[in-house]
Formats: sequence, structure tokens, C-alpha cells
Amino acid sequence: MIGTWVAGGAFVRRARGLKAFTRVVPGLWVLGVICWELLSPHDAEVVPLLAAAPAISCASSGRRRCILMLGGASLLFALGPPSPLEPDGDVEESHASLVSCGAILAVVVASYFTCGRRLRLVRELEQLRAVAAAAQDAVLRPLPARLDGIEMAAGYLSASRGAVVGGDLYEALATAHGVRVIIGDARGHGLGAISTVAAVLGSFREAAHDEPELAGVLRRLDRALQRHLRERALGDPTAGEEPETPVAEEFVTVLLLEVGPDGELTALNCGHPWPYLLSEDATGGAWVRRLPLGEVLPPLGPFPLPDDLPVARRAPLQPGQALVLHTDGAEDARDAHGNFFALRPALAQAAGTGPIVPAAVIEAVRSAVLRHTGGRLADDVALLALRNESKAVRQ
Repeated sequence: MIGTWVAGGAFVRRARGLKAFTRVVPGLWVLGVICWELLSPHDAEVVPLLAAAPAISCASSGRRRCILMLGGASLLFALGPPSPLEPDGDVEESHASLVSCGAILAVVVASYFTCGRRLRLVRELEQLRAVAAAAQDAVLRPLPARLDGIEMAAGYLSASRGAVVGGDLYEALATAHGVRVIIGDARGHGLGAISTVAAVLGSFREAAHDEPELAGVLRRLDRALQRHLRERALGDPTAGEEPETPVAEEFVTVLLLEVGPDGELTALNCGHPWPYLLSEDATGGAWVRRLPLGEVLPPLGPFPLPDDLPVARRAPLQPGQALVLHTDGAEDARDAHGNFFALRPALAQAAGTGPIVPAAVIEAVRSAVLRHTGGRLADDVALLALRNESKAVRQ
């Protein structure tokens, strides 16, 4: 999650500055009312404005100690003798002071109990967020830095505020058949698509080790998704009435990739964008190009898989070369003027000069997407970089 913290550092600093400012607002309010009372004519009634101080403290700092302190200071000033600029108070002014004190006391009590309830709700919310983060981490596990000679890094940006993951998925596993990778995009985004993501990833984590061929892995994923959709349809009261229900329209784009022991690439694609290949050029910079490996099948879900799956095979991934897999949210991200994010130039700039570092590439692209969109994403974004870190064989 390094990229998230780097990209959000400025936001965190602004939030801390705003929080510090809100803590002093109630005190400034009390000081302003007191000065106004002392310097204004005697017929100006501004003491009742002190009743707002505890309420402001409750809404800003949220500390019950501050509410009591400000309330006590307001009561003392309201009960105090008139200022030197005012004549001696009469009976009506005494009654007005008591009314002001009563209003201040009522606001203090109400703010105190409101603040207590607010603190309880905040603690419950923090607990729920911790549980949600643990559940999301279990669905989309952090990837290791290396797997069988493949250096890798991944990044995720969720379109749903407060969610760590959503409708995009990725996983990489070291198996007896090579390093097997999946990246996909379930229909929709945010928390509503997590159940579909969990079903697909759970099946992949088993099938990647069990199936000797990549085609067998894809068929296992398809069966798991169909079973998941049937189970969801049983819980959908309209699934048996309307032919086009939200459950019936579910689909998942999937790209399966296998990097063999010799670096040979094998792929199966169901409606997903092909990856980019990053190589060092003669000048030390990065050469970036799309790598279409073969035929693309329809996404999983709406249509059955054909009997003969078009498994694509390619020459080995050379030492130092890297693949960047991504979901369509990366290239579909738009700025405030509707301009799409230019992923290919961003990859070239992120790769820099010298050896390609997957973690640096992912972090730079994530930050670039956030800058381009201003942090307002319309779809989830998943990025996965793989680099063959073995040394070239000398002839």
C-alpha cells in the first residue's frame, strides 16, 4: 500500500491541518464573544451567543473535556458582574443572565451526551473498518516480491470510498507448472463485486496447482463462476421471473498467464486487455508496446467456453523484460475534461532509465492515475508488473 500513502500524503497533511484548526475554533468563538460583550454598548445582548461554544466544540474537536471547560467558562462570564463600560445591572438584566446561563447549561448537557454517543459510533466504525480491511486482505492477498525468478509488484485503486478492494482481482502463484498469474475485472466495482471476486480467486488458488494445463484452470474458473451465479440467483427473488436480471448479467473478464521455468509465456484471454511489454532500449530508456498474445474469448459468465480453447504461446520473457498487466479502469480513467489516461506514455516514464523495477513502475503509475483523475475514479484500477530477473546467458 506504499503507493496509496505516497499519493495521499498531501491529503493527509491537509486533513491534519484542518483538524488542528477546528480544535481552536470553539476557544476563538468564546474569546470573540467576550471581547464583543466588553466593547459593545450595554444594550447589546451578546452573552447568549456563548451557548454556541459547547455545540461548536462537540461538532469540531469532539472532546467532552473541552465541552465542559468551555461551558464552565461561558457560565462564569454570564454570571459575572457587568463590565466597566456598562451600568449596574437591574432585575431584568439579572433575569436575562439567568436565562443565558440556563441556555448555556442546556447546550452543555446536550453536547456532552451527544459527544459520548458520537465517540461510541466512531469506535464502532473503526472496528467495522478493521474487520472489512481484514476481510478484503483475505480476498486480495498481498503478493510476494519474488516468485521463482520473477520479480513482481501490484497496486490497487478502488472507486468506492473506504474500500480497499472491489471488482478487480489479481493473484500470482508459484506452481509445479510455472508461475501462474490471473488478473480480471468483475462486472461493477466496489464492495458489491467482492463476492464474485472471492469466488473466482478461490477457484484459481486451487486449480492453479491441480491442473497441468492452463486450459483446465480456465474451465475450473468458469464452473466456479457459474456455480456462484446460480447460488446468487437463488437469493434473487426476480431471477426466475425476468430473463435479464442483475445476476444474469454478471460477467468477469480474465487473463490467465503462465511463465514457464524457461520464461516461455502461455496465455488465455477472456475479454481482458492484453499486457504491455517493457524492455530496455539501446539508450537505456524503456521501450513499451502492447503484447497481443493470441485470440480473445468472450468474458466468463454469459457464454459457455468452446470445446477447443485458443491457448496462446510466445517466446520466453527475456531477462530484464517486464510485463505490466492491468484492468480497463487504468485506460478508461478520465480527468475533469473527459480526457482518458495515457497508460503507455505513463509506463514509459515510470520505467525510467536502467533496470526496470516493478514496484517503482506500479507506484509511479498509480500516482499518475490519481493526479490525472484528481482522486475521483469511476472504476477500480488494478496493476500487476512481472519482471524476469534472471541474468542473460553469456555465449
